[in-house]
Amino acid sequence: MDFEAARIKMVDNQVRTTDVTSHPVLSAFLTVPREAFVPEEMKALAYIDTDVKVSAANGGRYVMEPSPLAKLVQLAAIEPGDAILEIGSNSGYGAAILSRIGGSVVALESDGALAAQAKTTLAALGYDNVTVVEGPLEAGHAAGAPYEVIFLHGAVETVPDAIFAQLKDGGRLVAVVGYGNASRAKLFLREGGIVSESPAFNTAVKPLPGFRLTREFVF
Repeated sequence: MDFEAARIKMVDNQVRTTDVTSHPVLSAFLTVPREAFVPEEMKALAYIDTDVKVSAANGGRYVMEPSPLAKLVQLAAIEPGDAILEIGSNSGYGAAILSRIGGSVVALESDGALAAQAKTTLAALGYDNVTVVEGPLEAGHAAGAPYEVIFLHGAVETVPDAIFAQLKDGGRLVAVVGYGNASRAKLFLREGGIVSESPAFNTAVKPLPGFRLTREFVF
């Protein structure tokens, strides 16, 4: 299979057609080999217009569909020197994309097997500005804070205050909040210690584990 041709078709047919116009974002999607970050049996499907499952653990873990992933990356307005935290890096594809645009990436993954896989793949491909760390997703990675950008690779029901606290003043957090067709991409800004949010667009992506609201028991 001609993966380079498939990558170009992905960008032309799935990414550009959904209002992604940022040159750095388009360049990253044209450069990063998506097929390297999916299981062997899924490589032929790496560039189809859907999420690709990379693990069955925790209800399933997925590399996000190209179109919403590109729109979310564009929404983050990443600058070349930005320090980025990606939460839920799974096999490392999102971290590779972010690393081609920003300055450095901490790729946080809770699944040990996926973290090891991401580390191996990213190192083999020369993405040396990415550091893969293993830990609970909902805690973020305070040791590397503060970050100019925090990017959540999957849908969540809520974003914990502990993660917002890891944003640099003036920093941005991008997340899909909600599940299924009721979910919406949001941009959060931290300014003067206060976090504000702006809705961006409706989208449906696979959920990240660990980000559900605590349900109160009613007598």
